[in-house]
Amino acid sequence: MKYKAYSLSNYLTLPQIEKISAEKKSSIEVVGSVLPFKVSNYVTDELIDWDDYENDPIFHLTFPQKEMLLPHHFNKMAEALVQSSDKQFHKNISNEIRLELNPHPAGQREQNIPKVEGLELLGTQHKYRETVLFFPSSGQTCHSYCTFCFRWPQFVGMDELKFAMKETELLIKYLEIHHEATDILFTGGDPMIMSFKVFEKYIEPFLYDYKKTNIQTIRIGTKSLAFWPYKFLTDDDADDFLRLFEKIISKGINLAIMAHFSHPRELATAAVQKAIKRIRNTGAQIRTQSPILRHINDKAEIWSEMWRNQVNFNCIPYYMFVPRDTGAQHYFAVTLLEAWEIWRKAYQNVSGVCRTVRGPSMSCSPGKVQFLGVGEVNHEKVFVLRFLQGRNPDWVARPFFAKYYENAIWMSDLKPAFGEKFFFEDEEETLFGEKYIDRETSNYE
Repeated sequence: MKYKAYSLSNYLTLPQIEKISAEKKSSIEVVGSVLPFKVSNYVTDELIDWDDYENDPIFHLTFPQKEMLLPHHFNKMAEALVQSSDKQFHKNISNEIRLELNPHPAGQREQNIPKVEGLELLGTQHKYRETVLFFPSSGQTCHSYCTFCFRWPQFVGMDELKFAMKETELLIKYLEIHHEATDILFTGGDPMIMSFKVFEKYIEPFLYDYKKTNIQTIRIGTKSLAFWPYKFLTDDDADDFLRLFEKIISKGINLAIMAHFSHPRELATAAVQKAIKRIRNTGAQIRTQSPILRHINDKAEIWSEMWRNQVNFNCIPYYMFVPRDTGAQHYFAVTLLEAWEIWRKAYQNVSGVCRTVRGPSMSCSPGKVQFLGVGEVNHEKVFVLRFLQGRNPDWVARPFFAKYYENAIWMSDLKPAFGEKFFFEDEEETLFGEKYIDRETSNYE
């Protein structure tokens, strides 16, 4: 089924629709014609406060907002909707805009796709030595779409922007060769959108042929706990999934559910708390992560509350990310300084058991770069950074310095504090034949 932003009756009750202003409905139609929109009745009925929807964090998390498109893009799409009722014309205009929104950041298509037997594994990415990402074709949608999602190109119907692989056979062949890979991450979309029978077929090779590879951990990246906890409670195959989780662990394979929680409210319902308990009872870990997002969770108190609640439910806080340089980054981004100050204050206000979380982290082309804060070297104020993950593992945990720039929101905004390049840039350019940071087009001033 294809979803349209303006078909609010697909998602909302009449009383909920009547709460939304005509201007807001119009902007949802325009923005939803470019960026994907889909929401579950669990989100609309149990997570959003409709009496204050304009300020509601979950409404901003799931419903398109006018400012998510830059003014010239919004006006271009709005004019197209007025000019013609031709759906193909609308699609052409929306695709033109999408291609200007950096749909595949961090070299996803150009630099991360592995090969086996001379074939590109287009549904796979292998950026970091130990971890391979797998995009099962049956998991290329979600229960609801997050408005910040850097994987938005997966959902807009542009086939050339999708990652998906139908079968695991070539993936297993690749992993048989690459024993440095210890972790397989099922991602999407959301793998938990799949039925049990489909999902099981993707997992089976790792259970019955597991000695052929060196996979020691299976990760499942999912927002289902926040947006559809009934996946593990009352769906027809809920118990089948839990038994499969138990089977994975019985084979000696670690199972980590990489759960996305962006606000404490997503942890507040009885349904999500029961679902977490059922998953934990299988022996699986639950690790939690989210970007730091303006309009949604850009306060330290929100993060400290969220981390404490997660630990109280036996989840492991894992990452605070910086919104990637794609889609509506301009709408959600806080500066790196703001992110660090929020991180630091939140980190100071939780106990040690919550301090497993890492961040704020930028998942950029060379790797996951953590912003450690502001320091002073030779009487010069500088940004201090390090790699949490890198294309070259030797880059990991090496501190480096950037010039102090209070308006920076992404790695490409930064310039080296000492010298002409960051230490990794020459190797990055050698590997891929292109500059990581184009100094001429950087936002740095």
